[in-house]
Amino acid sequence: MPADANAYGDIFGGWLMSLMDSGAGLVAARRAKGRAVTVAMDAVEFHKPVKVGDEVSVYADIVKVGRTSMVIATDAYRRDRHSEDEELVTCAKFTFVAIDDAGKPRPVDAEGAA
Repeated sequence: MPADANAYGDIFGGWLMSLMDSGAGLVAARRAKGRAVTVAMDAVEFHKPVKVGDEVSVYADIVKVGRTSMVIATDAYRRDRHSEDEELVTCAKFTFVAIDDAGKPRPVDAEGAA
């Protein structure tokens, strides 16, 4: 939406990073079978701008599972609403930690790693 963009019609990077964090968080919670929180975001690369009105798709894959943490590679693609062509706009790696009800780190089951 226009409120999420700068004067040139490019979507703010923070808005896009929030969307990517949400997508990665869904993957992390599924893998952790419970709550997982973002503890780091690394290797952020903005390749191209996203314009107001573009369709944005986020894809996330687990690339590493530690005792309590997971690293999730996340890519965002844009597609003009009148086109079938997607292009990579942003990529980043998010680190999540599985936590218990008290907010303390808990083990991530090593079985079934993606």
